[in-house]
Amino acid sequence: MLHHLLVELSDQVTVFNVFRYLTFRTGGAIMTALIFVFLFGPALIAVLRVRQGKGQPIRDDGPERHIIEKQGTPTMGGLMILSGIAVATLLWANLSNPYVWVVLLVTLGFGLIGLYDDYLKVSRSSTRGFSTKIKFTIECVIAGVACYVLARLGGDQLSTSLAFPFFKNFVVDMGWFFLLFGAFVIVGAGNSVNLTDGLDGLAIVPVMIAAASFGLIAYLTGNAVFSEYLQIHFVKGAGELSVFCGALLGAGLGFLWFNAPPAMIFMGDTGSLSLGGALGAIAVATKHEMVLAIVGGLFVLEAVSVIVQVASFKLTGKRIFKMAPLHHHFEQKGWAEPTIVVRFWIIAVVLALVGLATLKLR
Repeated sequence: MLHHLLVELSDQVTVFNVFRYLTFRTGGAIMTALIFVFLFGPALIAVLRVRQGKGQPIRDDGPERHIIEKQGTPTMGGLMILSGIAVATLLWANLSNPYVWVVLLVTLGFGLIGLYDDYLKVSRSSTRGFSTKIKFTIECVIAGVACYVLARLGGDQLSTSLAFPFFKNFVVDMGWFFLLFGAFVIVGAGNSVNLTDGLDGLAIVPVMIAAASFGLIAYLTGNAVFSEYLQIHFVKGAGELSVFCGALLGAGLGFLWFNAPPAMIFMGDTGSLSLGGALGAIAVATKHEMVLAIVGGLFVLEAVSVIVQVASFKLTGKRIFKMAPLHHHFEQKGWAEPTIVVRFWIIAVVLALVGLATLKLR
């Protein structure tokens, strides 16, 4: 919004030229989302605490201390993150850019799915939301439509191709099968972040790290000069997604203030599904789907731990981990919650650095 209003006035007021620059508007989005969440977060928490009563239902088969320490904590904190992202993005991004709208609508769409799931859990005082099959189907439809639009936006062979890190020109044209692959990336990212969200502050920091990484990737991918220098594929218009990533980073920082141990609120499926879906959509838009598997490797590990646990139990009747997802395994081994959280943050930072290194190692 500010981009449209003030850039037109830059001929009369020179200082408004700064609104042409992605870096300035990304910084503005970070601060706007951060301040918005700081200002309205406490009121939202108060409302949710009153309306939810007992707060987020705690799993009976989970760690026993969760029932004691986390009982009564409200959920749906993703609402403050989503509102911060939406306000900052609409304020600072170039709204004529279709990539911004695709990613924003995927984020809000996944957020609505998570919100309804959280609502059912709270209203029923149960850890079960609505049908997994229905939820998964709706996610796939949203992701599939988003990938179709992104493929049409590309308009060339690259739009349906898969690029590989560490290789300059190695791409595989998947044709329209790319729609299935792209949808898998978006849905998989959403549900992987959802599985990671189990301890205070555990999911939001790796999400912010991934958002910062993809903010840089989007900026470089959307810049013809930098993309040519780094030998990465140029995607015209994708640079505007750095503003969205900035909004996500700022909103995440604001949320962490309230989610730091002991958490005053949980993000719930409202936040985890939407944030994961956003990262997946950005990866597809910037043609860095494989890099997301590296940068978001922590989410991949959490998802794989669940898959391995279920497969092992069904095939052999034995469990590989004491409990899945992976962070609960370490809880059952006696690790303190802050220890698990901080160590997982360290892993997320290392993986992000490895992922960013692929931009140059080609």
